Amino acid sequence: MIKKVYTSNAPEAIGPYSQAIICGNMLFTSGQIPINPATGNIEADDINGQTTQVMKNIAAVLSEAGTSFDKAVKTTCFLKDMSDFAAFNAIYAEYFTSKPARSCVAVKTLPKDVLVEVEVIAEI
Repeated sequence: MIKKVYTSNAPEAIGPYSQAIICGNMLFTSGQIPINPATGNIEADDINGQTTQVMKNIAAVLSEAGTSFDKAVKTTCFLKDMSDFAAFNAIYAEYFTSKPARSCVAVKTLPKDVLVEVEVIAEI
């Protein structure tokens, strides 16, 4: 059975997709960007602030689905600039303490011209 996940504590989808999908005992999140769900704005212009907001958004989606960072098995991370890698990693490591498998790539452009986007696969 497939179930859509929605929480008002994470940004609304900006396209034709769900915040996350539960399939069996696995959660697949869409990429989270640093939109503050309370304001609908990107309120930080540096990698530290944007990564922190992304982690808050992921936390809200994981919580709504009944899981947590500790149950993440795989993440895919997109950075606008690989020179932000170390700063991104420092904040990422505070949240993903279980060290799931991960890919991290630089991309030319992200939605709303943000600096970072992260998607997660987690066990429920």
